[in-house]
Amino acid sequence: MSREHTAAAHWWTRRERGHPALLRLMAFVSLKAGRRVSRLLLAPISLYFLLFVPAARRASRDFLGRVHGRPARWGEVYRHFHDFASTIHDRLFFLSDRFEAFEVEVVGAECFDPPDPAILVGAHFGSFDVLRAMGRFERDLPISMMMYPENARKIQQVLEALNPERSQDIIPLGRIDSMLEAGTRLEQGHLVGMLADRSLEGDPMGTRPFLGQPARFAVGPFRMAAILRQRLLLMAGIYLGGNRYRIHFEPLADFRDLPRRNRSRAVDEAMDRYVDRLETLVRAYPGNWFNFYDFWGAEPEQEQPRDERETATTPPSQERP
Repeated sequence: MSREHTAAAHWWTRRERGHPALLRLMAFVSLKAGRRVSRLLLAPISLYFLLFVPAARRASRDFLGRVHGRPARWGEVYRHFHDFASTIHDRLFFLSDRFEAFEVEVVGAECFDPPDPAILVGAHFGSFDVLRAMGRFERDLPISMMMYPENARKIQQVLEALNPERSQDIIPLGRIDSMLEAGTRLEQGHLVGMLADRSLEGDPMGTRPFLGQPARFAVGPFRMAAILRQRLLLMAGIYLGGNRYRIHFEPLADFRDLPRRNRSRAVDEAMDRYVDRLETLVRAYPGNWFNFYDFWGAEPEQEQPRDERETATTPPSQERP
């Protein structure tokens, strides 16, 4: 196996860029100068990644080529990096409760009338923090995200310093009691969010067609929703440019009254709907796709046959790059 292929499959081992002191300085400058002024920093940052981070550039060009059906232009790759940098920059303001800087619309809010608990499944697509912030402060719906906490540790430390309460909204993955903690929060009325476009080594995976080629997605979120007998909703915090976001929810499955004998097929059907709807959103808003590695080149060795998936219950472990 090539070193590049290994790095693509083991995304969580990739070296995190940026010195902690520099990240803290950028956070300080951004919050003091304000969002409009500090966004000027995003252009040179995006240009740096375009010119000097070839792995990310290749991944962006490959993805955009699949979406557009032609080779991606340099300007499109630059905008892709700029959209990613914008959402990272905006995290500073969401976590500092400075929502007045943004225009946010919610599509699918009727999914929470009544405000019953549910499992939300998303991808590294758009912004998590607009979802958590709006769920907590606008609709009184606490959202707990299941994440792998060791990834992107430098930026996580900066964000936690801005808002120490943020750690209370995270359920660490890769631990024995992760699903038990998720079940407890669901009983408390929380929404529990997970991401299905990445996993750690050993997590069960399923292959589905995605943007014209088979890709592998984590089975854990779908199986956990079935085991815990919860509703399953698609979530996305879509960045629309400037200061605009669209929070998107839609139902994928309802496992609350599902007989055990039908669980395996229902999990597969929910996963099919998730991948289909995710592809629709990705094609509509390609600048929000934030997997800057060979997404289609991940190793297939951990995939389980569909008739064996019923026995494994370990949810996947994910966090953004």
